[in-house]
Amino acid sequence: MTRTNVALRLALAVQSASGTYPDLAKRHISPHTLRHTTAMHLLQAGVDISVIALWLGHESPVTTHHYVEADLTMKEQALARLQQPDAKIQRYRAPDSLIDFLKTL
Repeated sequence: MTRTNVALRLALAVQSASGTYPDLAKRHISPHTLRHTTAMHLLQAGVDISVIALWLGHESPVTTHHYVEADLTMKEQALARLQQPDAKIQRYRAPDSLIDFLKTL
C-alpha cells in the first residue's frame, strides 16, 4: 500500500467517523498524526523508547527522543515526584574585607 493510498483510506475513515464525532471534521488527521499518537500512548504506558523506535522503524532511538520532549503530562508527573531539599538555602554574604576591597576599586 502506498503512502497516498494510506492517506486516502484514512481520509475515508475520518469522514465516516465524522458522522458520529463531528469534531473530527475540523481536525487535520494524517497518517503521521496516528503514528505520533500511537508512539505517545506507548511511551505513556511505560514502553521503552528503544522498542518504540523499532516499532516506528527509526534507525536510532535518538530519532525518537522528540516524543519524550513532547509529553507535558510525563514532565508534570516527574516534577510531582520531586521533594523539597532538606538543606536550607542561604544567601551568600561576602566578608567585610571583600566589601572593603570592592569599594576601593
